[in-house]
Amino acid sequence: MIRPPDPLAAAREGLDPGPFALVRRADADHLDLFTGTVRAVPRLADIPLPAGGAGPRTLALVPYRQLAERGFAHVDDGTPLECLEIDEHRRVALADALAALPQAPVVTTGAAFDVPDEEYAETVRRVLTEEIGRGEGANFVVHRTLRATVAGPPLSAALAALRHLLCRERGAYWTFLVWTGTRILVGASPERHVSVADGLVMMNPISGTLRHAGPPDRAALLRFLRDPKEVEELYMVLDEELKMMATVAEHGGQVVGPDLKEMAHLTHTEYLLAGRASRDVREVLRETMFAPTVTGSPMENACRVIVRHEPAGRRYYAGVLALLGRDEQGRQTLDAPILIRTAEISPTGELRVPVGATLVRHSTAAGEVAETHAKAAGVLAALGLGPDAPTAGPGDAGPPSHTHDPEVRAALAERNTPLARFWLDQRRADAPPLPGLAGRRALVLDGEDTFTGMLAHQLRALGLTVEVRPWQRPGRLDGHDLVVVGPGPGDPRREDEPKMAALRAALTTLLADGQPTLAVCLGHQLLAGLLGLRLHRRDAPYQGEQREVRLFGTPRLVGFYSTFTALAGADRLATPYGPVELSRDAADGAVHAVRGPGFAGVQFHPESVLSQDGMAVLADLLGHLLAQPIRTGGTAQPIRTGGTAQPVRAGGTHTSPVHG
Repeated sequence: MIRPPDPLAAAREGLDPGPFALVRRADADHLDLFTGTVRAVPRLADIPLPAGGAGPRTLALVPYRQLAERGFAHVDDGTPLECLEIDEHRRVALADALAALPQAPVVTTGAAFDVPDEEYAETVRRVLTEEIGRGEGANFVVHRTLRATVAGPPLSAALAALRHLLCRERGAYWTFLVWTGTRILVGASPERHVSVADGLVMMNPISGTLRHAGPPDRAALLRFLRDPKEVEELYMVLDEELKMMATVAEHGGQVVGPDLKEMAHLTHTEYLLAGRASRDVREVLRETMFAPTVTGSPMENACRVIVRHEPAGRRYYAGVLALLGRDEQGRQTLDAPILIRTAEISPTGELRVPVGATLVRHSTAAGEVAETHAKAAGVLAALGLGPDAPTAGPGDAGPPSHTHDPEVRAALAERNTPLARFWLDQRRADAPPLPGLAGRRALVLDGEDTFTGMLAHQLRALGLTVEVRPWQRPGRLDGHDLVVVGPGPGDPRREDEPKMAALRAALTTLLADGQPTLAVCLGHQLLAGLLGLRLHRRDAPYQGEQREVRLFGTPRLVGFYSTFTALAGADRLATPYGPVELSRDAADGAVHAVRGPGFAGVQFHPESVLSQDGMAVLADLLGHLLAQPIRTGGTAQPIRTGGTAQPVRAGGTHTSPVHG
């Protein structure tokens, strides 16, 4: 360990210390001090990551507007992608840092939210009605910003706030201060967005919030862990980050957890996702912009919703700090916390503290207003704008933790009971395919919901070779053994909407040609419309809802993300494409699935972590759709899925047994 070096001394004396960053990662006994030069770059690919020995190379401040690289909607506020190119890296003992950091209280004036409580509550109600209620997605994060002016030197105030966070906050993934010469970021982020080390990429979705003034009451904690809103909120962001892992990790992500994230003012729940990856870490950053915990799902449409309800840009809120470097073998490394629970201070003392709440179908306006206050509480206390939480400090045990409480552990473990083992268990990359599927090709048309990435991994695990294409560029549909249409957000009744028209046209072609077709969620709704069924908007959306349904006589536990459904009054339907069998809800006639000669559709998401029986459903449906055996070494290979042989008809002709 070394003595606190020049930047802190210079800042105490009111001098410009030059660009630097102080970072405490998790519960480390030291802070990393990075010094160097700062320059702005236009793209993530331009972030410097030179070769050489082990160590950090660049600390990048990635703004929300960087979403432009993915073509997603955003308000362009001009906030730059700034890179601190690290010339020197030193460690400062935590005790030495605390001794060197100023202890004077931070003084501010004019503190107020740019969107008052009443106006924010109205925005919450509008999003629930106009967005979630109309099928635009499952959850959305809408933010607001507390603004104030710092009295006195801004950097001294930020250093004092950092000290306060080091002493008073707990459970942070990164506690940090960054001074670029043009801005200060200081905060305590609880959430790893993405990291890469030893070829392992990890993401850390955190959701669900228990507010508490002091240590959380055990009974209140147990109620929180069993609260359906809090449980479903975490499941939804888990699904959304599994979509991202499906893109950046060769075999998708494996789920670990859940666990508690205990902080001074809040307790959250979290999962850890892990998978093997060989991409450039800057590509990993690009493909995971940005976390669903600060945007919503599905991601691309969530960005449009945010633009509709947030008139101003987000600056660095919901972006990331990204530390890029090399390990001892010269491999790239990445560690990137989400920029939440963070204050931005300008050289003239303009203070911004952005904060958001996750809106889901169970949300209430009052509850989400309170959540924004609670999430900002730690940073506001550090800035003298709120009360402190009763915690002892970094060297002491602090309030008792409930992490190892047996009943708490049992309540956390219960959350995994209904989930799909495909995502929870270790998967072998060389697992044998289902007989009859090896060598077959599937095309998946993405309707702007990257659930398609998860679906592709499941189809590959069953033995198919899979290609995913966006709905805007479907290409030729022939040459594949199977075409999967959907899912995606939106109203399937809007025939003039370009996406709906394109997917409907694709389905029309596939049905006319008799090409094996599977339609999922939105694709299922469009297929149902072509079959002559009426489409209906549910009074209460099925967004992130798990249900047991009878699927052609077999009970299946599956996950729904839908606001619309097809309705039918009978279990069979005569159509121009042949007779169709329906699986529907006996109470309201909602159609959960259809299957006909060479085609099938499901309203739920078999690929979702909520679909415990998703792989079995896919195997059964593939047996129906790909019943013609392929030949391997001259021997016919029927599709087998385990269980009892069932005769399957495709195109009206008995062809091969399927074991389902």
